[in-house]
Parts: sequence; C-alpha cells; structure tokens
Amino acid sequence: MRKLSISLLLLLTFVQLSIAQRAVVRGDFADPSVIKVGDTYYTTATSSNWAPAFPIMKSKDLINWEQTGSIFPDLTAWADFYYWAPELTYDNGKVYVYYTAHKKGGNLCVGVASADSPEGPFRDHGPLVCQEVGSIDGFPVRDENNKLHLIWKEDGNSVGKPTPIWIQPINEERTALTGEKRELFRNDTPWEANLVEGVSVIKNNGYFYAIYAAAGCCGPGCTYATGVARAKKLMGPWEKFSGNPILSGQGDWMCPGHGTAVVHQGKNYLMYHAYDRASNKYTGRQALIRRFEFTADNWIRFTDDYLSPADKNTAYKVTDDFDKNNLGLQWSWSVFNKPALELKNGRMGLQMKDDREVFVARRIDSQNYEATVETIPVKDALAGVALIGDDKNLIYAAAKQDSIHVTLVKDGARSSLGAFPVAAGGKHLFIKLTVKNNTDIRFHYSLNGSDFTRLETLSADITYMPPWDRALRVGILGKGVQGDAVVVEKFVFESK
Repeated sequence: MRKLSISLLLLLTFVQLSIAQRAVVRGDFADPSVIKVGDTYYTTATSSNWAPAFPIMKSKDLINWEQTGSIFPDLTAWADFYYWAPELTYDNGKVYVYYTAHKKGGNLCVGVASADSPEGPFRDHGPLVCQEVGSIDGFPVRDENNKLHLIWKEDGNSVGKPTPIWIQPINEERTALTGEKRELFRNDTPWEANLVEGVSVIKNNGYFYAIYAAAGCCGPGCTYATGVARAKKLMGPWEKFSGNPILSGQGDWMCPGHGTAVVHQGKNYLMYHAYDRASNKYTGRQALIRRFEFTADNWIRFTDDYLSPADKNTAYKVTDDFDKNNLGLQWSWSVFNKPALELKNGRMGLQMKDDREVFVARRIDSQNYEATVETIPVKDALAGVALIGDDKNLIYAAAKQDSIHVTLVKDGARSSLGAFPVAAGGKHLFIKLTVKNNTDIRFHYSLNGSDFTRLETLSADITYMPPWDRALRVGILGKGVQGDAVVVEKFVFESK
C-alpha cells in the first residue's frame, strides 16, 4: 500500500509540473537572452529570416512581457539573413547586444551593437569574428581580473566537424577582439552528439560556470539538452559535470536549451527555449523560465520551480484596423522581400515590386487558430490571408474582383488548390483561414463578415512547413506584378 501511495504521489507531482510549466513568451522566441536594468527586465531572441531583427520585450516580473520594438528595425549594412542568438548585456551604463548574422558574400559572424537604453536605438558596430565555417553565439564575460572577453562557438557542425568554444579578449569599446583566441572546450561526450553551443557564463563561490546546449536543436526530431561546465579561472581548465545533461525534456516540453541566467528576487533562473510537444515545430521554440541552485559540491541543479503565467486560458483575439501611423509591433516580414506599404485612412496598401508573394505576418502560439483578412478586391492583383513557412513555402487564399484563388507553394513551385468565382467588385470581402491540430487547414469567405462559406479546395498537406529552425506565421498576402497594389481594411487573429 505504501509503494502504491508513493507511486501515485510521484505521478501526481509529474502531472502538476507538466501543467505548471507554461511559456512566458509564447510562439517562436528561440535563444532568449535577458538582462535587468533598474527594476525592469528586457529580453530578445532569434528572429532568423524575419524582420525587423530581434524583437525587444520588457517585464517587471519575468512572466508578463510587452514588446517595445526591435534591435534592428532596419537590417544591418553588413549582413543579409540568419539573424540568430542575440545576447544582451548591461555594462557601465550602456546596453550591448552580441548577435549572429550571415555576412554578405561570406558566412556566419558574431557582431555587436550598442545603445544607451535597452529599448534603443541601437548603433551597429559590425562583425567581430568571422571564421571560415562560421562563428555564432557570442557571449561577453569578464575574467577574474575584470578583463573583458568574448566567448563564441565555431560552427564546425555545419561542415561535419567538432564545435570548439573559443574565447578571446575584446576591447572596452566592443569594436575589436585583441590578443589570441583560446579553446575552452568542445563536444567530446556522447550526449553532446554533433555540437555544443549557446554558452552562458555566471560566477559563484569562486567558480565560473558555463551553462551550454548540445545535440540537435530543431524540429520534431530534436535532441537538444543543457549541460554545465566549471572552472576556477575563465581560461580554464574547464571541467564538465559528470551528471550532464542537467536539463532535458520533461512533461509538455522537449529539447530545452540555449538560455541566459538571471537573478530574480534573490533566486537564480534560466530563461531558455523548448518545444511544446503538442505543437512542436509549428509554434516553434518558446521561452520558459526555470529556477536552478548551486549544490554543496559546487555544481548546478535545476529545481521544479518555474516562473509561469497564472492564467491557463491561452485563447485571445487581436484586431488590427490599420488606423495608426505605423505598422503594429505584431507584424514582421521576410528579410528577402521587405514590403512596400502605406497606412492611410484606416487602410493598409501593399504594392508589388515583382511577381513574388509579398506578406506581413505574425507569430502563432497554439495548435488551433484562425485569421481573417478584410480586403477590397482590385482587378488584377490578389489580396488575402496566408500561412507562411518562408518565402518559398506557404499556402494562401487571395482574391481579385471576380474570384478567389487558393495556392500552395512548396520549394518555390506553385500549385492551385482551387479557383472560385466570387462577384466582389467594389465590395468588402472577408477571407478566413482556420487551422486545427497544427495541420488541418481550411479557407472560408464572406461578403458581410459574419456568414462564411467554405472554399472546397483540394486537400493540402502542409507538414513540410516550416523550415527547420523556424515556426509558422500567419498574415496578409499580396500577389501580382510590378506596379500592382492591393488594399486591406482589417486583420483579425484569434488563438483558440
């Protein structure tokens, strides 16, 4: 009887932990970094091939976050895509962000920018290190003599090689590395598999601790987990914990890693990303916060204490009437195709620069949701609603004055799922996309905004979306040729 009671207690505890741990930033928010300035916390995360680059959010309690802008409203002059792993720091009254991006004509580099406030504006100082196979995941740290260094990963896994974690001094202006680089450690134990990355260094009781991620980061087959190494001096020697990984999948969440340590109310926490098991790649890597403590033998142990929103109800509705002078912060676009748009008289106009689909989109954060676009169809160009993996992988329903077209784009190749005659010239047309269980997608239309008719399309398999390191987004799409323009009156998103 006692054994049964203990087993039942353990089961109930596991279920309780599974329920209690909820994302503090829902939807695609990978590689989060967090700092505290005054009484306010600030966080940013990977934006990959979405712009503006690196959203900035703020919070008083690490649980409730509000977006204030982005680090790079316009992309940097030296980089073109893969805006990854921004690392915020606050030092001597200034804010710095060390970030990864793909150099034009080159490979991945670690760059740096600075600002007087975490909300910007940020001034970019360009790349600091660009190794042949790529350099990513920059993290600044001062050694035992207060000398500033930069830690980063050499992206050897991209070419089937090991992934050294390097360190090198950096000047106080953060404009150049100095001296010689030195390797701290690399992936050399079985659980780390093909890589180690995402190092966050903290100090306690005479030790430097490197909290780091290892193995496969992304997608439904991910194997990501978190380990720790320690050293008495920053340059080493470094010792990895024999009990690694110290953080792995649990309950509703899988593949946790690449985070930043932060102190809140005298306790130590790690803000990191993980996949929700149910929505996985479709909602992407979401931000979680879990407490850790230092053990008596000077290692790190994660507890079962989380910072989580109290409200279990994740349903909400957001409407954009385009009645502001600037596009709202929920919107982003492809780094490869910035939209030409105009906000005027409560409408958004999208102009075509070529025959590519152009879109603005927002994150999704659940398995079930719907989005509705209200447009006034024009004669030649298409306007409507889209579910987007990236520029070459999307599905959409879009209308002209006389018809609605549902199109699937896979690896850049378009295929029609149906064309439907609708007399919408001079009228308001509502086109709705609904998704259930991540991949069950359907389209509807209405001429009054309340009575919707389903578009009976060919079946659509969208499991190929999104790309391996990103999540799906939903938004507004235009399609035509150079010089065409479309008009959108309203966008409504509802998470179920």
